[in-house]
Amino acid sequence: MTGAAQVWDEALAQGRFLLQRPQGGGKAVFPPRELAPGTGGDLEWFEASGRGTVYSVTWIQRRPPEAPYNVVLVDLEEGARMMGRVEGVTEESLRIGMAVRARIAEGPLVVFNPVQEGQG
Repeated sequence: MTGAAQVWDEALAQGRFLLQRPQGGGKAVFPPRELAPGTGGDLEWFEASGRGTVYSVTWIQRRPPEAPYNVVLVDLEEGARMMGRVEGVTEESLRIGMAVRARIAEGPLVVFNPVQEGQG
């Protein structure tokens, strides 16, 4: 593996959540790529805040006794949208518009936790 995918994987292994944006600023892009979409310009890496809002949610029902799990699309504060899951929620508590924060889980991979009111 080389290029943007390797940078992404290495950052996650170090516990860092990075995103890319066009050099000089602009809306973040995800997934990692070699060139800016639409322009083919250079991209730069930066530390993401991890803050986001659930845009879409679905629950995957598995054969009992396995518990269902969720798959969400999250609009990140920096402008990118990414797929993931929200941990520590139920089918009743997970909702569109919920504030979440990313964290690096074992794998490593990015998962989201709900943000309690008053927390950033």
